[in-house]
Amino acid sequence: MALYSEKVMDHFLNPRNVGTMEEANGVGEVGNAKCGDIMKIYLDIDENQIIRDVKFETFGCGSAIASSSMATELIKGQPVSEALALTNKAVTEALGGLPAHKIHCSVLAEEAIKAAVKDYYDREGIEYDPADFPDESACAHCH
Repeated sequence: MALYSEKVMDHFLNPRNVGTMEEANGVGEVGNAKCGDIMKIYLDIDENQIIRDVKFETFGCGSAIASSSMATELIKGQPVSEALALTNKAVTEALGGLPAHKIHCSVLAEEAIKAAVKDYYDREGIEYDPADFPDESACAHCH
């Protein structure tokens, strides 16, 4: 059995939505150089709270890049509420699985999206429950 699924390899070799976004109205960066994975997500959210566009920059392994790419594909065109509901499990399943020691990469994608949505809420003055967002000082995805 191969270590990585065809989907993981496809998203690693041909990542979708890579880059930065000058006009982003939500930006989230998570990770830490100490553990080797850093992800930055840029969101362009319209007046109806639909994610018009999403970009990412990831410093990390192939699993981190694939997780970033898949996560952006899963939330693009979706309401912000759907992006907030995206779990690392959904990202892993959409990729056809990840090795157990790489699951933290999908957690990184989930955390980056939540951080970007939190930034959007802060910029727009939208109230939210802080419990819905990860503690940015922690590195929960680290193994």
